[in-house]
Amino acid sequence: MNISVGPLKDKIEFFEADHIKKLEDAIQQKVEVNEAIMLEVHQVQHHVYYHPEHGRPIFTASVHFKAAAPR
Repeated sequence: MNISVGPLKDKIEFFEADHIKKLEDAIQQKVEVNEAIMLEVHQVQHHVYYHPEHGRPIFTASVHFKAAAPR
């Protein structure tokens, strides 16, 4: 197994929740964590679908984080 210790340039994280507020909270927590390692939000995509068994909406999102631009 090869382990790399170089800086992260970008990463994508996926989220799913049964309420939009839970989804927003989960994303906000990850934004704060990723800001600490110098990544910022580049793009967010979100979708809603209805769970086939429960008939309730499920909220999903993918968030693309990229290395923060030097200031």
